Amino acid sequence: MSQFEISAAVVMQLREKTGAGMMDCKKALMEAQGDAEKAMDILRQKGLKKSAEKATRVAKEGIVLAKVDDKKTRGTLVEINCETDFVAKNDDFRKFAEDVLNQAHAAKSGDLEAFLNAEAAFDKGKTISDVTAELTGKIGERILVKRFCNIDAGKGMIADYIHPGNKLGVLIHIGIDGVEPAMMNDLYLFGRDIAMQIAAMNPVAIRREEISADALAKEIEIFKEQARNEGKPEKILDQIVKGRIDKYYQEACLTEQAFVKDQSKTINDIVGEFSKKAGKPVTIQRFVRYRLGD
Repeated sequence: MSQFEISAAVVMQLREKTGAGMMDCKKALMEAQGDAEKAMDILRQKGLKKSAEKATRVAKEGIVLAKVDDKKTRGTLVEINCETDFVAKNDDFRKFAEDVLNQAHAAKSGDLEAFLNAEAAFDKGKTISDVTAELTGKIGERILVKRFCNIDAGKGMIADYIHPGNKLGVLIHIGIDGVEPAMMNDLYLFGRDIAMQIAAMNPVAIRREEISADALAKEIEIFKEQARNEGKPEKILDQIVKGRIDKYYQEACLTEQAFVKDQSKTINDIVGEFSKKAGKPVTIQRFVRYRLGD
């Protein structure tokens, strides 16, 4: 079939099915002698080739998504990258990200390589890596499944928070020995408030004893050097550093931070208040924070 026998309508139909450019669709139809199915295969093959060419390009935009099951006992956080914010808003990209999130939520292992090599539940017969490569070819930007994690509550509840714009997300495990049905929603909202705190204030740890000795030693040396540069005498350096370390703990440790919704209270205060409301101890067990590009 010659170039002039391929109608614009046929080219447009192929473009709508594949998302490829008009000229790419026309060339593929010419190569396939007008066979739309063969043309789709040709575009797929070229897409895979394009994705390989784009493998070294920087993908620093994208989205962070979270999912928590209906029982609030399992939560998932994923980061999917692309090259531009424009593509991060693309419908095909966002559907792919949602599909990856759903499959990650069901994953038994947290191993990223194994996950990428697993069959895509949303595109049978292909691995997640295959689908990622095809989407790269279709969209024209590098697409990357960067990371994912799952948290299982055991005793307690999982809450999530995604900051508007999908560039920052948090999962948190709130520990409690049994949740009364009437308290489920209140506990989830409490956990969401703490997750929002983590998103905003980026704590290093939950409690001060979780900060490593090496990290603390590094901060002490920095504070000593700062004091020397301010002209403070050596004999009072330890006293100065102690005060600054206390301040560091208040910023770095979640439980010691001032609550973003009420600066007169710490997170420890908020946890204590909710424990009284629940009638049993409530604890912050674990959190995961994803910031796009970190």
